[in-house]
Amino acid sequence: MDYRKRTKAELAARVAQDIFDGAVVNLGIGQPTLVANHLPAGREVILHSENGILGMGAAPAAEEEDFDLINAGKQPVTLLPGGSFFHHADSFAMMRGGHLDICVLGAFQVSETGDLANWHTGEQGAIPAVGGAMDLATGAKQTWVMMDLLTRSGESKLVGKCTYPLTGIGCVKRVYTDLATFACTAEGLRLIDLVDGLGVEQLRQLIGLRIRT
Repeated sequence: MDYRKRTKAELAARVAQDIFDGAVVNLGIGQPTLVANHLPAGREVILHSENGILGMGAAPAAEEEDFDLINAGKQPVTLLPGGSFFHHADSFAMMRGGHLDICVLGAFQVSETGDLANWHTGEQGAIPAVGGAMDLATGAKQTWVMMDLLTRSGESKLVGKCTYPLTGIGCVKRVYTDLATFACTAEGLRLIDLVDGLGVEQLRQLIGLRIRT
């Protein structure tokens, strides 16, 4: 049977499903910001942005944007009742001090044991983008990655060992992709779920790694 990849919205909803009630969460630049729009109704999740916001809501409706109210990716956001603004340094103190329950980041590569590479491909002329990723990856209680499983050329972003410069070592606990969800452990990858129509053996062939089920 043929399988269908998760859309970006479906992937964001899959990540949102696992965020527990009362969690303080940082959503990284790119795909992770979509998670804010898919948090289950009635679940209180406190969203943090490294530029100094706590208590963000979903993205604003078209033509209701306030461009003085933006996240770290310069996208307009909303603020929930009780939300607050503070200095960038205070925001990084929250990140580095272990006050975030979860951060959700994008990645170029993740190793089967949870090493993260998401700031530079090492390519000549490529512009590195460190941002707060290193602080988030090591400071949050859990680091989750949200990404496409394969590159445009069909290579797996889940690898035995990262070949790109590292952001953090052994920091990633879960990887949410358009084809499957994984846990990264000291013993390697453990499969949490996969899309309908995709078999475990087919998934193993796509990424070229051993997967425990």
